[in-house]
Amino acid sequence: MTDYFEVHARDGVARAGELRLDPPLATPAAVDDRVIDAGSLWPAERDAPEGDAGALTVLPHRALPAGTPAEVAAAFAVDPADVDFPSAAVVSAETAADRGADAYVLSEAQGVVGHAEAFLDAVVAVREATPPDTALYLAGVATPRNVATLVYAGVDLVDTTRARVEGTRGRYLTTDAALFLEDLDELPCPCPACAVDRDEFDRAACADHNERVLRGELGRVRRRVADGRLRDYVEGQARHANWCTAVLRRLDDRYSFAEPRTPVVDDASMQAATEDGLRRVEIQRFADRVTTRYRNRFGDRPLVLVPCSATKPYSESPSHAQFHEAIGYRGHLVSMTSPIGVVPQELELTYPAQHYDTVVTGRWSANEREFVVEVLRRYLRRTDYPRVVAHVPDEGYRDVVADATAGLDLPVEYTVADHPTTDESLANLRAALAGESTYRKREREHNTVRAIADYMLGPAAGDDLFESFRTTSRHPKLQVRAPPDHEDGGGDEGGAQWAAMVPNYGVLAFTLAGARRWVESDAPTKRVDIDGFVPHGSVLAPGVVDATDAIRPGDEVVVEGPRAFAVGRAEMSGPEMRASTRGVAVDVRHVEEL
Repeated sequence: MTDYFEVHARDGVARAGELRLDPPLATPAAVDDRVIDAGSLWPAERDAPEGDAGALTVLPHRALPAGTPAEVAAAFAVDPADVDFPSAAVVSAETAADRGADAYVLSEAQGVVGHAEAFLDAVVAVREATPPDTALYLAGVATPRNVATLVYAGVDLVDTTRARVEGTRGRYLTTDAALFLEDLDELPCPCPACAVDRDEFDRAACADHNERVLRGELGRVRRRVADGRLRDYVEGQARHANWCTAVLRRLDDRYSFAEPRTPVVDDASMQAATEDGLRRVEIQRFADRVTTRYRNRFGDRPLVLVPCSATKPYSESPSHAQFHEAIGYRGHLVSMTSPIGVVPQELELTYPAQHYDTVVTGRWSANEREFVVEVLRRYLRRTDYPRVVAHVPDEGYRDVVADATAGLDLPVEYTVADHPTTDESLANLRAALAGESTYRKREREHNTVRAIADYMLGPAAGDDLFESFRTTSRHPKLQVRAPPDHEDGGGDEGGAQWAAMVPNYGVLAFTLAGARRWVESDAPTKRVDIDGFVPHGSVLAPGVVDATDAIRPGDEVVVEGPRAFAVGRAEMSGPEMRASTRGVAVDVRHVEEL
């Protein structure tokens, strides 16, 4: 049972939390002066430690080096301890299990840091074998250059040991390099340790400098996690050490580990400035949901492909205003973009479609092109269009469309003469859609609501949940209401509100009436079962009895218990809710006492 560690924010696999010592410590953090080591069991048996409320006590342990055979590690595993003070258990990748501690120390850390695959194997093994509301501690490995990557991979606690040792060896550490002290004519740092004459700066001062820089970097990382911006930072920071870049890329390949831990919505903007941005979980998840859940509901009208815009959402850009005017609601508009892939107009607000920014050079790299071709091809195979009107420029776009449509028996007409917004190009676009029927505002709004429901809940969820409804207010703040003839209806005055669009994220927020309809429909329900209490403001993890596996942080969820029915937003994944003993599981929006 975890009593002394709690996660407060999530950014991918990384967490920002609190180690509840006296006084508490914000994590990720260096814990040198807040750790008591009860000693190794190899030389002798140890008495049970007394513990200290102000420190994390590492319980008596048998640490094993990297590469120890699993059967040997299992033979020397230490039994779980039952203590009432902040504690940490030493484990290896092979012996990791719930040992009743608040934190887990990876024994082979120094043997795997520097080797991306071995490092991730060990970190993933420990994180998956130990409770989700416990901290992961790697000792003797952190430097200012690698600590952001360590945290991004799931490490919560480090120490300054390696940074200080490097200083005593004459290695001057910065966030991007390790320099030999004797090679420095001047000190490129304004910290107090460096505020002396160069001749007076010795190795002891160098160790102090290294520690200060590491602690400063941890503060920067904590802020980035809290803001949901760590990935953007790590993509640049990891470039300073090749193994860190390898960790970033290999972690992206472990989608089944990273995706459940990654929030589905975020307020933060996304700086997709490198090709590694194509691989991040948020991008892959958006592309997967659009190509497996989205359904075209615009009948036999043609697909109109257009380039993206720098302005987000796209419809607020001058170029897209011109496209909309020329299309005149006679075709279904879908934007092509790197790194997202394709964005149907109904999902242009849905995270991360309106949250990303990318480098515009007018040229796509081979990897970008391959990604967009694959996403567009998958999209076209799932959807049903009679033809494609490709209003895209020559620079890479046409080749992408040609490759994506190859072998699909789908007519394609290109309408751009020189640039998409010139008079001639826009006239070509209008002409290509001549004779097509227009769709009305009601159809557009209803298709948007259903498409968002599909994206959030699963294929066909929009039709199951919203077979008949009416909308009020205006996009992007649409309100979904029961039709007049429904039991929740209110005649001509309008029925009960079921949901509303959230412009910040492009998702639906349900009311209690909408949540009840969700539970009664055939749409996949994301349900949190709680004990016999009425939640006010939030549901804490100890009150959760069960939760749907498919729940991700940020998901809309229904909360049900013997005394309450509620709806809100998940703050952790379904598996985390079931396994955690601390932390907010659901931020409750509406609740009804039964």
